[in-house]
Amino acid sequence: MQDNLAIGILCVLGGGIGAQWVAWRFRLPAIVLLFGLGLVYGPGLGLLHPSAAIGRYFHPIVSLAVAFIVFEGGLALDFRQWRASGEGVLRLTAVALPINWVLGALAAHFVGHLHWGASWLFGAIIVVTGPTVVLPLLRHTKLRPRVAAFLRWEAILNDPVGAILATLVLEILVIQGNRHSGMFMVEIVPHLLFSTMMAIGFGVFPAILVRFLSARDLVPEILRIPIILTLAMSVFSVCNFFMEGAGLMAATVFGMALTNMHVTGMSELRRIKESLGVLVVSCLFVMLTADLHRDVLERLSLPIVAMTLTVLFVVRPLGILLSTIRSDLSWQERLFVGWIAPRGIVAAAVAGVAGLQLGEAGYPSADLVMPGVFALIATTMILHGFSLRPVARILRLTLSDEPALAIVGASAWSTDLAGALHRLGCPVVLVDTYAGALAPAARAGIPTLKAELLSDEGLESLEERPADYLIAATPDAIYNGLVCARLAPDFGRQRVFQVSPGVARLDLYRGLSRDSRGKVLGDPAWNFTLIDTLFERGWRFRSLPFGSDVPRDPAGTDGNRLNIMTIRRGTAMWIRSVEDEAPVEPVSGDIIIAMTPPEGAIAS
Repeated sequence: MQDNLAIGILCVLGGGIGAQWVAWRFRLPAIVLLFGLGLVYGPGLGLLHPSAAIGRYFHPIVSLAVAFIVFEGGLALDFRQWRASGEGVLRLTAVALPINWVLGALAAHFVGHLHWGASWLFGAIIVVTGPTVVLPLLRHTKLRPRVAAFLRWEAILNDPVGAILATLVLEILVIQGNRHSGMFMVEIVPHLLFSTMMAIGFGVFPAILVRFLSARDLVPEILRIPIILTLAMSVFSVCNFFMEGAGLMAATVFGMALTNMHVTGMSELRRIKESLGVLVVSCLFVMLTADLHRDVLERLSLPIVAMTLTVLFVVRPLGILLSTIRSDLSWQERLFVGWIAPRGIVAAAVAGVAGLQLGEAGYPSADLVMPGVFALIATTMILHGFSLRPVARILRLTLSDEPALAIVGASAWSTDLAGALHRLGCPVVLVDTYAGALAPAARAGIPTLKAELLSDEGLESLEERPADYLIAATPDAIYNGLVCARLAPDFGRQRVFQVSPGVARLDLYRGLSRDSRGKVLGDPAWNFTLIDTLFERGWRFRSLPFGSDVPRDPAGTDGNRLNIMTIRRGTAMWIRSVEDEAPVEPVSGDIIIAMTPPEGAIAS
């Protein structure tokens, strides 16, 4: 027993996180790797069968994990972003959903040869585009903000709504099979309305409670996040007791309410929930895929394959086309959203339970609901996972794949550094709170952003022009450290840099803590005053192609130049720091950005 448990934990946790790392390292869709890993563990080698090992607690555990995922998604749904793309989001949730339901049911009946009862249930299940699949894909693709908002809002909002729709369809079919159709208006409709209102209330009230307790300092910081996570799981469990699917809605509303009420201290929760989200999604996908029986795979037939292709190439695109008529969406956005619609965990979980109950009610072809949904999940994850980036690039809905840099602080020399990168064709944005400081860069055509990056608005503005690296280059070392510490969880601690605060302040024990600042830009002696003084003496930033004509001094220690970074086009940029444990050696074809003295001048 202990050996089986150890093997299971190793396969799920070790394999899942390993797949996530491989996906990050080689820029692959993590969901596809997790899905394939589960197939190998379960139907392939027979190493894992989670539902048999865990027993009757398997589905409740899966449900709680899904509730956490939709709660995490709800935290990302800020109504201020909805106002920027509200019409498209509203059409994708309120209009496209019923259209996709009807079209999906027609495809199941006429193409998949399912009977009408199973067809209506199948159509209800496949309207969801799971956040467990969409959100990880968005993290690895630099989509334009509006398109990313469309997919994110649709996935998170449709998930609970689709689960409730499938539950409602199942109840109607079971009642009709028992010849008690009069119960629909007497019991089901009032029950649906009550459950929906209860889910909204149970989602909003705990958020108000958290805000009240936080504002009055009635919750210690160490308990704030545990209390919020406990409330999220509790509202899910209570609402699900009254109606299956209502708990997902309550968890989503709770997350949305916390975000839009601007409860203090939410930044720590966002960081923790993102890490937990990766862990939960990895485990869930491996477990659910490994739990598939081989007989499900054996029931995949030619009509089910044809039905899957019809949903992919007819149902979804036609539903999006009809729901976005006379909208402000461009044809590229409509085509892209019509193609990208991966299904995930909620669809699999609902299909497994609902298909079984429909079969017990005596409906023919109910046993084909699960294979049909599985085929759609597998196909959409593979096709959409691998095609999202190239299709978005073809439709010009992505930002540049070149490594991008944000420079905070618009001084004369930082503007010159931004100009050198801009002339080279590297994406760069110069950020400052003072419009006058940004004016020279704006006149030179360098992208600028007037924002305070320590504010929520400033962070949202920076997200619209995603950067991969950041240099804090203001004269204030403490402010530079605050900016780096705030953005390090988003960029990565090895990708945020700041101008040296001075040699004396870099002592790791008595000086500025490494967790409270960025990596030092260059050498400890390269503080703001030194670089500013060199600029006044005529030193300027230049791009130097690395090769035989460039002195092989990657560190720039010969006194005739300060090498700031090395750029490998289309791959990465390496910003030099004395804190680098393994400095990058330039190779032929790389470009060095260095500060050099005027022609003919001798460095002092």
